[in-house]
Amino acid sequence: MNILVVEDSRTQAEFLRQILETAGYNVMVAGNGAEAIKQVETARPDVVLTDILMPGIDGYELCRRIKQQNPDLPVIMVTVLFDPADVLKGLAAGADSFIVKPPSPEHVCSQIEGVMRVQGMTGAREGAEELEITFNGNTYTIKAGKIQILNTLLSTYTIAVAKNAELHKVQAQLRSLNDRLRLAVDEVSKSNEDLAEENLNRRRAEKALAEASRKLQLMASITRHDLLNQLSVLWGHLDLALELRETDQANAWRHVENAVEMVKRINNTLQFTAEYQKVGTVAPAWQEIRSLVEAAVSYVPLGTVTLENKIPPGVEVFADPLIEKVFTNLIDNALRHGEKVTRISFSLKRGEDSCIIVCEDDGVGVPVDEKEKIFSYAYGKNTGLGLFLSREILGITGITIRETGNPGVGARFEILCPPDMIHAPLSRTG
Repeated sequence: MNILVVEDSRTQAEFLRQILETAGYNVMVAGNGAEAIKQVETARPDVVLTDILMPGIDGYELCRRIKQQNPDLPVIMVTVLFDPADVLKGLAAGADSFIVKPPSPEHVCSQIEGVMRVQGMTGAREGAEELEITFNGNTYTIKAGKIQILNTLLSTYTIAVAKNAELHKVQAQLRSLNDRLRLAVDEVSKSNEDLAEENLNRRRAEKALAEASRKLQLMASITRHDLLNQLSVLWGHLDLALELRETDQANAWRHVENAVEMVKRINNTLQFTAEYQKVGTVAPAWQEIRSLVEAAVSYVPLGTVTLENKIPPGVEVFADPLIEKVFTNLIDNALRHGEKVTRISFSLKRGEDSCIIVCEDDGVGVPVDEKEKIFSYAYGKNTGLGLFLSREILGITGITIRETGNPGVGARFEILCPPDMIHAPLSRTG
């Protein structure tokens, strides 16, 4: 079977040639309408496949001229256009069927087979009466047999079904793409949230390290001053002991004993300095409070004292890693100064704008006039520097500590944590 392909695009023409030759047809190609008319006259093809949008003689006009001279020669229009007006214009020109670009090999072959089957049917053009159809303000005069019109309708319906299937496929691909895009957006949002949290923690750590540096410089100045005073007193006692060793040995030995006590104080100061210089050397981090209390208990012998850890699991505080020493100091302070302590407990309370870690015991408590003094450096030199160091460690990340117990009833230390320094599920706080 000989087929004439009329196509001004060389690429499209070769594409159709490959489809048709693969299917076993003999193919001729014309680059425009005028050339196609000559080939129809000389080569007498069995079917014509023509593009619609061509310079000079377009597909509609070419079809009309072919049908005037060869009414039985099937003409199939190949076009990127496809709406009811295209079909009506094609039918008015005498087209037998339609193929929409880009064509599939199966559809091209089925349309050729369809028009040839109609061509071979007896009475295919019977009842070919002129019909005037008005659509969108335009009137089209169509002269075609019932079978020809039915075949055209079937071809356009087939195209519509194929296009609808393609549309559903594209819609499915779009849905899949939207799902992947939504997942990507969620991942980006999660990454942004993680980055924001990381930046927040970095700013917290930078602020805490700056505060630690300031505290270390201040403490270095204070301890240097204290050590110089203590050394001065030590030398004084030693000088007096040397002066009195021959004339008043009793007083000389008293000054030696005072010198020994002063050496002990200097040693305590140096030990405290060694502890204090660790503050702020490591960046603050999130730490589970319940685990901190449990770790602190392992360093302090409780004897017959009961310790209750009521901190809910999973609650974290953002603090200097030395915060574990704060809990150790609180337990040790209760055991040393509570006198009649039988119970120490840790719990978590929620304040109006903060979460509060509470340490309380049933000892003698703290006198009203000493509630603030016990946290001072000067006071701590006489009774131990644990509470002073605890306040310094907590202050690195803006956490504060105070004593709110009732004298004679027991000590109560409240560690106030700003909202952004603690992860405390509300349903799990007391």
